[in-house]
Amino acid sequence: MKFRRRRQGLTDYRKRLELVKSGLQRVVVRRSNKRIMGQVVAYEERGDKVMASVDSRELEKLGWPSRNNKPTAYLSGLLLAKKAKAEGELVLDIGIAAPVRGSVPFVFAKGCIDGGMKLKGTFDMKEEQYDGTLIARYAERLGKDSEVLKRQFGAYIAKGGAPSSLPALFGQVREKILKGS
Repeated sequence: MKFRRRRQGLTDYRKRLELVKSGLQRVVVRRSNKRIMGQVVAYEERGDKVMASVDSRELEKLGWPSRNNKPTAYLSGLLLAKKAKAEGELVLDIGIAAPVRGSVPFVFAKGCIDGGMKLKGTFDMKEEQYDGTLIARYAERLGKDSEVLKRQFGAYIAKGGAPSSLPALFGQVREKILKGS
């Protein structure tokens, strides 16, 4: 019989073993329906040791409306890099998520790299993919009085923001994280 977490589709033990055998600390990225979590984890025989962690809800203190999207993933990765101050090379652990280039885990990794971490692999992408520009363009195409706009961006609008202002807000929050406030 397979392990419970494998039966439930929660853990790929082969992939985990490869990552642990590398001897490098891992940047673990997990995503739920509403938020993005990241940790820097070191393997120890008694169990993994979490060196630093971040939850996308922490971005709300900096003025960012936390959601499960690429701008939030980038900012969370940047915040983790500033918190962890990890030295040496690290490896990205995306768990059972599909390794699709440009997806949320890889945008998170890009944020970690821009924050000063040295991750194994290449995570090159255009800033437009994760700075909120694409979200703003989509909102503009929907129109100002559209019912779809209110349904999809109602949380942004309720907090006094507009989807069209996301790129500017992204830049402000990024600067706050980089300055350390």
